[in-house]
Amino acid sequence: MRLMPSAHVDSFCRDNLPPTETWPEFRFDIPDVEYADRLNCAVELLDRVIERHGADRPCLLSPAGERWTYGDLRRTANQVARVLVEELGIVPGNRVLLRGPNNPWLVACWFGVLRAGAVVVTTMPLLRPGELSTVHEIARIDVALCDHRFTDDLRASDLGSSTPIVTYGGDADDDLTRRIDAYDGAFDPIETSADDVALLAFTSGTTGHPKATMHFHRDVLANADTFSKHVLRPTPDDVFTGTPPLAFTFGLGGLVVFPLHVGASTLLIEKATPDELADHIAAHDVTICFTAPTAYRAMLQAGRTERLASLRRCVSAGEHLPAATWHAFHDATGVRIIDGIGSTEMLHIFISTADDDIRPGSTGRPIPGFQAIIVDHTGNELPAGEVGRLAVKGPTGCRYLADERQTAYVQNGWNLTGDTFRTDEDGYFWYEARSDDMIVSSGYNIGGPEVEEALLTHDDVVECAVVGVPDEARGQLVKAYVVLAPDTVGDETKLKELQEFAKQQIAPYKYPRAIEFIEALPRTSTGKVQRFRLREQV
Repeated sequence: MRLMPSAHVDSFCRDNLPPTETWPEFRFDIPDVEYADRLNCAVELLDRVIERHGADRPCLLSPAGERWTYGDLRRTANQVARVLVEELGIVPGNRVLLRGPNNPWLVACWFGVLRAGAVVVTTMPLLRPGELSTVHEIARIDVALCDHRFTDDLRASDLGSSTPIVTYGGDADDDLTRRIDAYDGAFDPIETSADDVALLAFTSGTTGHPKATMHFHRDVLANADTFSKHVLRPTPDDVFTGTPPLAFTFGLGGLVVFPLHVGASTLLIEKATPDELADHIAAHDVTICFTAPTAYRAMLQAGRTERLASLRRCVSAGEHLPAATWHAFHDATGVRIIDGIGSTEMLHIFISTADDDIRPGSTGRPIPGFQAIIVDHTGNELPAGEVGRLAVKGPTGCRYLADERQTAYVQNGWNLTGDTFRTDEDGYFWYEARSDDMIVSSGYNIGGPEVEEALLTHDDVVECAVVGVPDEARGQLVKAYVVLAPDTVGDETKLKELQEFAKQQIAPYKYPRAIEFIEALPRTSTGKVQRFRLREQV
């Protein structure tokens, strides 16, 4: 693919793109994803919305009562951009690390970096010094903007003495919130190329060492013009909220890009239990929620489903949505959860359905603009009903920053997501397992999520994860790690009860022959279960 002339003065990102022959095939088959050659996604998400709806429209909200308009956000982002350029010497193409919980100031920094033509590297606020050092080792950070409450681990990391760390949200004289007062809200955004890198998003580490995925300015808009426009279908009157951090591309899309793309508002929550999330939804009349399957299940278990009465859309991703959870939530609220699968490499969701097209338990069908097939280990397409590897292509795709794993993720022009699926005769995709989570026991292929779904229908099971463990007789044994409801005793009697229960839900050969009761499942900072850590324990 031929790249357009870059606006980046610092060519680090262009220099570290993978060789073009290792890129996936990009498809721009629908008019929605045809963009101008010069494009800054921060301008499209702010200035164009202000042109349509006015600057006084509500934009960013917080549980504490903060209310930023679109005009407030643009003015503050421009002031941040001026500090970056005029005081910190940032030039287009430099990488700026962001660290902090979801709140309006993090969003203002995100927009300020992009308007300055720099590249955003948003990180999880829970990352430790070693993990932050890895981010710097890969991305070569030029400046870090950090919430004043989260500086300790950042200062303890190896960013190098020449990398400035600027805090925001505090009361220090050199805090960003004070430094911007020296500037008015005027700034001419850099006219970047549509294929200049806008984001470096790091994979969440479910399989070990993270990778930096490289996303262009057009990619940020492409997810809004595919999944959001054709499946989610938000309106300017919607109020969004959710729990995924903005460093998780599921959160960035659902809590920033999708609402701002249509002129809606978004309630940014720094931290919330599922019970607290339900309270926030009720207090702010939230209409669209993005969170994980476990949170939807937990909100039901907390009771008082009347707090969810304002919801009209719920989106689930990050983990497979069990049919039992879908039905339970629908029965209690009338809301049909939109399931979807996406990846950091693809930026957001590429298979999903909504409303009457939903088949509970199925992930859905490819959304407009994307193609998906199931392939065998040689890359040949498999017919409906056969289990194989998920392969996807569309207007977004995998570009790892200087990482040899590029050729493992991209093969024959397709993005291989690492998931095992099958399709039915109607073209719906049904999740079986992560490819490295497929269990082969006594010659049978057993998908861990199917066993998990069976166990989750038991009233005493709050969470569970199923993995294969070595077994001399069977090759692998199905083992379940189970989190029980409060005050439930995890003894031998309960173990046998769950095993017998599973046998009634799925074929008996799939039942968990080993069960271990634990207090919590190991998860990444994005909430994904780290099954590889469970296997390592064995």
